[in-house]
Amino acid sequence: QVQLVESGGGLVQAGGSLRLSCTASALPFSPYLMGWFRQAPGKEREFVAAIRSSDGSTYYADSVKGRFTISRDNAKNTVYLQMNSLKPEDTAVYYCAAAQGIVLRTRSYEYAYWGQGTQVTVSS
Repeated sequence: QVQLVESGGGLVQAGGSLRLSCTASALPFSPYLMGWFRQAPGKEREFVAAIRSSDGSTYYADSVKGRFTISRDNAKNTVYLQMNSLKPEDTAVYYCAAAQGIVLRTRSYEYAYWGQGTQVTVSS
């Protein structure tokens, strides 16, 4: 059974940094596109970032561009999200997800596998 397990969330002050990790099991990790999404209370789940394995291409939501960096280590079956210059509006549950194929995808229904989420809270 495929599992994605996120870690690294927590409480941080505005301007601070956090690094999220997501480790996959029972998944042929290398071919999969990996993405991060987030969902704030009362809001829809939104795309944050994605990374393709074949060439390392990345794509970011405008709201996080220049502040967040997605990366992956295929040897460790792990994808990371480095979050810098955090803002209170970044507060949300962050989910990692996996999608088949190489097209950079931004819609949640295009991802087949999901983690349970990790809470990120940014205080002002």
